[in-house]
Amino acid sequence: MTGSLRGFFDEIDAPSRSLVVVNRTEPQPVRNLLDALLEDQSVAISERDLPETDTDVVLLIEDEEVIARSALDELLESVLLINSDLYKTGAVDLDEIALPDVLAGLDEVPFRLRGYPHSNKEKLLLIVVSRVIERIAAETGGGTLRASFQRLSRLEDERGTRDVYEAVGDAGVDVHVYGVGDADPGATLPVTVHQGRSYPYRRSWFVVFTPPPAADAGRHAALVALEDEPNVWDGFWTFRPELVARIERHIATAL
Repeated sequence: MTGSLRGFFDEIDAPSRSLVVVNRTEPQPVRNLLDALLEDQSVAISERDLPETDTDVVLLIEDEEVIARSALDELLESVLLINSDLYKTGAVDLDEIALPDVLAGLDEVPFRLRGYPHSNKEKLLLIVVSRVIERIAAETGGGTLRASFQRLSRLEDERGTRDVYEAVGDAGVDVHVYGVGDADPGATLPVTVHQGRSYPYRRSWFVVFTPPPAADAGRHAALVALEDEPNVWDGFWTFRPELVARIERHIATAL
C-alpha cells in the first residue's frame, strides 16, 4: 500500500500517446492555443492532411491506433477559449462542462503544469478535469467526493466553486473537503471539513469520486496533483476503478 499521494504516480500506466490535428482549416492561432495547453508535455502534437476525412478533427493516437477523436470546435469551446475565471465566478454551469474525448483519453499520462504567470493555459486542464469529476458526482447523486483546496477559504471566495459544492452535496453525495483552516465552509455548505497544515493539506490538489456500489463502475474518477514548486503542479487523472478506490482509501485514512 502506498504511503503517500506521491506514491500513486509510480502506479499509473504512463502510456505513450500523441495528438494529430487532421485537415485543419482553423487559423494558426487556434493551433497555437492547443500547443500552449500541452507545452513541454510528453504528448506530442502533429498535423496531417488526410483525404476523405472530416476537417478540423483531433485524433488521439496510441501504438499507431486511433483511440479517441474530437472536433477541434469541442476543444475550443470546452478548454482552449475558456478563462479559469469563468469557473471561479460560476459563469459556466456545472452541467455545461465537458471534457473532449481526446483529453479524457490522456488519463494516466503524467503532466507537469504551470499556473499564471508562467502559463495562462496549462493549469486550466486540471481545473476542467476537476469540474468534470464534480459533474460526474452530482449526476450520480450518491457516493463519496473528496477534494482539496489548499485554503478552505476558496470555498467562500470563489462563487463558482462554492455553487458547485453546494450542488454536489445537495445531490446526495457525501462530500469531504480538505485544506488549511482559514475558513469553515461546513457552517454553510453540505460538506465535511478536514483541516490541517501538513504537506497534503497545503500542497495537494485532488478531486476523487467513488460512486455507490450499485452505480456504473465507469463513474469512478480521480485527479491527483502535487505542488512541489510555487504554482507548478505534477498531476494525472484516472478513471480506473481499482486505482480510484485506493486513492480514496488513502485520503480517508491518512488525512
